[in-house]
Amino acid sequence: MKNKVVTLGEIMLRLSIPNFKRFIQADSFDVTYGGGEANVAVTLCNYGLQGTFVTKIPDNSIGQAALNHLRKYGVDTQYIVRGGKRLGIYFLETGASLRASQIIYDRENSAIAEANIDDFDFEKIFDNTAWFHTSGITPALSDKANNLTEAALKTAKAKGITTSLDFNYRKRLWTKEKATEVLTKLCNYVDVCIGFEELAFTIDNTIPPLTEHTIEKYKPIFVAMKQRFGFTYIASTLRENNNASKNKLSAFAFDGENLFLTKKYDITMIDRIGSGDAFSGGFIYQLIIGKSLKEAAEFGVAAAALKHTIPGDFNHSTVNEVESLLKGGDDLGRLVR
Repeated sequence: MKNKVVTLGEIMLRLSIPNFKRFIQADSFDVTYGGGEANVAVTLCNYGLQGTFVTKIPDNSIGQAALNHLRKYGVDTQYIVRGGKRLGIYFLETGASLRASQIIYDRENSAIAEANIDDFDFEKIFDNTAWFHTSGITPALSDKANNLTEAALKTAKAKGITTSLDFNYRKRLWTKEKATEVLTKLCNYVDVCIGFEELAFTIDNTIPPLTEHTIEKYKPIFVAMKQRFGFTYIASTLRENNNASKNKLSAFAFDGENLFLTKKYDITMIDRIGSGDAFSGGFIYQLIIGKSLKEAAEFGVAAAALKHTIPGDFNHSTVNEVESLLKGGDDLGRLVR
């Protein structure tokens, strides 16, 4: 079994305010690193696969710190290119109860946004690879990053590698119209679609936004998406926002005929960032080791639920912890001695 998964995207410096303070109150920041595709690579390494992360970072001490952070968790960084002006930054104000969290981006002209296709040898990078994963965040960074994402997807597809794309629409990075234009093109090279709503409702503008998460409401949308792009699978988390501290989380997966809805988890949040990536990582891991689509979705959403309890972008829950949550083990939430 091939166990190498390549992910392509941006890793950023994350500066978050401790103790639920507001930006205006901050006199210090907690420092860590993260980004959608880097988060997935870390998750896969944590589950015993080879997570290979591809990006470009500046050749300075901040770039080196980001590289060291990835290596700390076992990520294969051999194809990361050094150069460019800067590492992207994002500032996080964690919300609580009725006050929502806020993110401020400072990532313009980051190294990966200005990277060229010829910075990377994708033929070599994809050698002996089982899966390639990226997200809609990366092509949103710049035209160059869009071209880079397309080139990587085309190469992976031509080599018979399973490809996945998490839409991860970010309205602060681009317009919905531009996102639709780019993502509908990229989807021609995608086998597994993760996330769906921002693209699904552009396929047929007669489809109203969903107000209830039922098989009957979802299935026609997924059938239309599969017919248009030929996806093997479509999957996503489903979130019910009670407030900034408590959510309900479930997921679905669709194989063209069958639509599976997972168990729903009640979550008290410590850190929501990276939970969607935790789902992607768990979902991909399960499919690579030969589990069914339903099993993959259940594992993925349990991993995402656990991620909410872990500070930082990365999901550090173990396979045993995820499986224990799936089984409803007696030790959940208790002191383990």
